[in-house]
Amino acid sequence: MFITFALNIYPKVIVLTKIIAIRLYVCLPMPIDAVMEPCLHAKNTESRLGASASVMTLPVPEGLARPERARALVFEDARSVLLLQRLSRIAPSEANVLITGETGTGKELVARQVHQLSYRRDAPFVAVNCGAFSETLVEGELFGHEKGAFTGAHAAKAGWFETANGGTLFLDEIGDLPLPLQVKLLRVLQEREVVRVGARKPIPIDVRLIAATNIRLEEAVRVGNFREDLFYRLRVAELDLLPLRERPRDILPLARHFLEHYRQRLKLASVKISPSAEAKLLSHRWPGNIRELENVLHHALLIARSNLITPDDLHIACCPVASAPQNAAPLTKQPAPPALARLEAVLHALFEENHDSLFEEIETAVMKTAYEYCHCNQVQAAMLLGISRNVLRARLIRQGFIAARK
Repeated sequence: MFITFALNIYPKVIVLTKIIAIRLYVCLPMPIDAVMEPCLHAKNTESRLGASASVMTLPVPEGLARPERARALVFEDARSVLLLQRLSRIAPSEANVLITGETGTGKELVARQVHQLSYRRDAPFVAVNCGAFSETLVEGELFGHEKGAFTGAHAAKAGWFETANGGTLFLDEIGDLPLPLQVKLLRVLQEREVVRVGARKPIPIDVRLIAATNIRLEEAVRVGNFREDLFYRLRVAELDLLPLRERPRDILPLARHFLEHYRQRLKLASVKISPSAEAKLLSHRWPGNIRELENVLHHALLIARSNLITPDDLHIACCPVASAPQNAAPLTKQPAPPALARLEAVLHALFEENHDSLFEEIETAVMKTAYEYCHCNQVQAAMLLGISRNVLRARLIRQGFIAARK
């Protein structure tokens, strides 16, 4: 049984801005019963795909490719069903929501569903990527600016908070937000008003905030990269999206969904997955999560020589997972590995020396070494360290390891 949420059958309006990384979606009305009924009756609905699952998809037109985001989320695994139940309880409230999970796990899909099941579903849903702007631009984008507020501000412009007024603002990659902006965001959440750059008069707003991150904000708070008061203000309610490897029963229903989706787009005859190909899909750890699975199935359809997907059609990268799982077990009193023991010995030696800013020097050395180890690939180095690329890039620029973009 296979159900697609009613999200993608309603009219959608997409407003494209000059900055491609920012997406503004205006969600049109949908009765809340129409959304929840498929979930409640998922086990009683037959599907030609032969899966028993609820599937959530992004309301994106067929012509607009969005490879940077997971475009479907399945709820077949028991833990996924629990997440869906928790989401349905949180959504009708006005509480801020923090969505956590690795890249490609469908955080924006969940944010959209929270909005659609809330009383704000008739109002705008605005999605903003905090990592898409430089530190000098992000304030004007979020809070707006007046004419002449800075060079190039030829006209007044409303920010994303004003655009989302009455609805929901989704701030993706919230961990990339610079510290000075975190202070201003905290004030906006407390006072429920924004002040445009170059203005003095506050503008009242009524916005529900949903934030998402693929880093551990608790760790970012501990090392001073994220404000603790903002962290608790955002995490009134929390939804943790498990990586695909920790909910294996979602893999095959989701694979069938993508197979059918791309089969229709490519105008192909009925295609199935062979048992051996299913076994290969289930054995992979999917470090790229749903996004990786979608790409693998899309590629398989392009090269398959028959209407049966075989293991040879599945081009799966055999690379190890670079980042630690989101729900890593707490530290225990176990003997340190040899490499870690050597590192501790080096640290003891450094403690004996006279360093004015030892922690910063060690942190810089770690980031530089990771950057070189990953052959100067910033994205891979950031994943290896479990931090955002913006944090890594800012440190590398400050230390002169790379040049800042003009």
